[in-house]
Amino acid sequence: MIALIQASTYFQVVSLAAMADAGLLPPADRRILVLANGSQMPEITTALPDYPGFAALAARFDGVVDLADLLWPRRCGQFNPRGEELALFEKLLRHRWNLGSEQVSLVLESIQVNPAQALARIFFDAPISVHSDGLMSYGPTRNKLPLHMLQRLRETIHIDLVPGLEPMLLLEHPVQRKVLKLESLAAIFSELAAAVDPASLNLPQDGALVVGQYLGSLGILDTAKELELHQGMLLAARDAGARSVVFKPHPSSGPTAALQLRARAESLGLDFQILQTDLLAETVITLMKPLAVISCFSTALLSAKNMLGVPVIAVGTSELLQELSPYQNSNRIPLSIVHAQLVQGVSSPAASDSVDELTPLLRAVAYCMQYQNLPELRDEAAEFLSVNYLRFEQHFKRRRIAALELPPSWAHPRRSGRVIPGAAFGRKIQRRVLRLSSRSLAKVARTLQETSTRVSR
Repeated sequence: MIALIQASTYFQVVSLAAMADAGLLPPADRRILVLANGSQMPEITTALPDYPGFAALAARFDGVVDLADLLWPRRCGQFNPRGEELALFEKLLRHRWNLGSEQVSLVLESIQVNPAQALARIFFDAPISVHSDGLMSYGPTRNKLPLHMLQRLRETIHIDLVPGLEPMLLLEHPVQRKVLKLESLAAIFSELAAAVDPASLNLPQDGALVVGQYLGSLGILDTAKELELHQGMLLAARDAGARSVVFKPHPSSGPTAALQLRARAESLGLDFQILQTDLLAETVITLMKPLAVISCFSTALLSAKNMLGVPVIAVGTSELLQELSPYQNSNRIPLSIVHAQLVQGVSSPAASDSVDELTPLLRAVAYCMQYQNLPELRDEAAEFLSVNYLRFEQHFKRRRIAALELPPSWAHPRRSGRVIPGAAFGRKIQRRVLRLSSRSLAKVARTLQETSTRVSR
């Protein structure tokens, strides 16, 4: 058995190495790491094999292949072979990756999109495991998966970023859940940090680390609002007592935003350093031991807090919960987790001294996001909202709960004293069915009448 293990980001390579060390990857005679660069601009970003420490991480596997090199100039996300091409691509990949005729298993990420789906279609009889490195695994599956994939799903492997929280990815399908404990991941980051000379980064003492997010490219915020969000992070750093700020921009962001932030930091009396490095935020945190890590809803906030024990500050989550559109945006669950835990003080499910409030909150949000795929969560969502809406109303949009006819009814937006017409999906469908039934009955009545007339004649 040969396991093809797909990774599209450097963080995934790190997490897969930790999964290999922890014995969580499916058994195989050979494990081949399949690089599938998921960058929107791979031509101007660092190639995965060029990241610091990559060779040591890749040594956990029996081989490394690069799907991006094979597909160039097309990107990995554009890999969508036609049905009649699948057998041809299987022969090509088996030849180029030296797979021979051996049975293949797949360990994929982002199972709802290509290239993961393309690989699952090409190796049509391979059992499938799904790995996840971030907060999105706690959210619901975005799209319905085809039957030929559902029948082969075996398990998910996720990082325990929120201790004790059960993922909702593939909740609608019976799969085994494997959990990578944070101690195993922390060991990998310690290994990576040990290979770096701290002096080469010139990191300040008693400084705050601001982790930038590239929300403009995703259409979540415009450029002005994104800059305002990052400026809010500088204010949070000053209020936390930091005298200097290290800004780690998102790899896909341009230099303009960072230069504008420098001017703002200087006006606040803060020393400002732009950290241009391919090191992951967790490696920088391990080396820097900052006064605080500040971001919006970056995964680094929870890995810093729960894995590295560093104070964290979330900025702008309340506003972004309402800005995020459409409601089913995959970033909603990560955003809700960060806001609930770091702003509202909701404990992780594993906390022994408190009631688990996070799980029912996220299940209610998940139902509102994907009500068609998760109808079994409706009663839970209704019960949660009827009791907890006032406390957690920022996580829900009033139009959404009105459209789904969820409580509390007094929170539904109204126009001229009436609920917005056409908002309730169920009633709309019911009216259509009734109209069709009325037309059908009228047609039957006319036919019977014409038949009766002919018989009487």
